[in-house]
Amino acid sequence: MKNSILLFIAILAISTIASGQVDPNAIKKDIKKINKEESVLKKEKKEERKELRKLNGMEVSYQAKQQFLTDYKMATDIKWERTPYFDEATFTKDGKTLKAYYDEHAKLVGTSAIVTFGDLPEKAQKYINKKYKDYTKGAVIFFDDNEFNETDMLLYGLQFDDEDSYFVELTKGTNKIVVRSNAAGDVYFFKELQK
Repeated sequence: MKNSILLFIAILAISTIASGQVDPNAIKKDIKKINKEESVLKKEKKEERKELRKLNGMEVSYQAKQQFLTDYKMATDIKWERTPYFDEATFTKDGKTLKAYYDEHAKLVGTSAIVTFGDLPEKAQKYINKKYKDYTKGAVIFFDDNEFNETDMLLYGLQFDDEDSYFVELTKGTNKIVVRSNAAGDVYFFKELQK
């Protein structure tokens, strides 16, 4: 998606330069067109999103446990839990507590860890400090996606695209929300939590 947009921008720039004219209004129209196309692509991707499949049974799968031992050889203090969509292993590695999520095929979806606000990309920190200056910062979760598994993740009861992301809980009075930041520091509203 990004490659096609960049290609479109490059072709547009070359044609503008070749014609020897730079029309600011034309550039603004082109940017609006690109933004609209990107919005349509995001909507299409959301519609194509595969619904997560619930796991059968109450027991953590043997295959997930075996895959975990391959994925995290040095893990200690391992505790397993079966949730409706994932087999989850909470464990310690290098002094950090992590949680690994395995799908119905016993494949790693990704891991999460509690981090600090200072671990967010600087751009995200600045944006949150400015836009949500009246909010108190709470827990910050980093989700590290397994790029080799297309299964989407589910946090805070919402399914989201598989990409590395930070989730920041923010509170103002009785209003509690979660915002999401990608690795580039772009911040998006994610969910309002129940009061």
